[in-house]
Amino acid sequence: LDNQRKRLQRDLEQARRFANEKLLADLLPVVDNLERGLAAEGSDAAALRAGVELTLRELGRVVEGNGLKAVGVVGEVFDPERHQAMSMVDAAELGSGKVVAVMQKGYVLNDRLLRPALVSVSR
Repeated sequence: LDNQRKRLQRDLEQARRFANEKLLADLLPVVDNLERGLAAEGSDAAALRAGVELTLRELGRVVEGNGLKAVGVVGEVFDPERHQAMSMVDAAELGSGKVVAVMQKGYVLNDRLLRPALVSVSR
């Protein structure tokens, strides 16, 4: 019984130590692309921007695959559970209580709010 308890404790410790293994393995290509971009010589601004956009798209794919979703889209209804109102503005074309501008995206991990979106709301 004591050996089984020790084995269970060791297995739990291993699970804690390597819980992020899949996520980090998925992030390695993103790191590789960023390192390649920094190593590139004589790149013009357009090529650098295109590379950063591709890397950001790949990073977005990885985080969405791991349950992270962005919150805060212009035009959606203000939700105090997911948005933090920074200001209120007059915007007759959207109607009252809608997100007019997003200052900082919010994020939800598997339906749990990690960070609320900082938004401007219409009156």
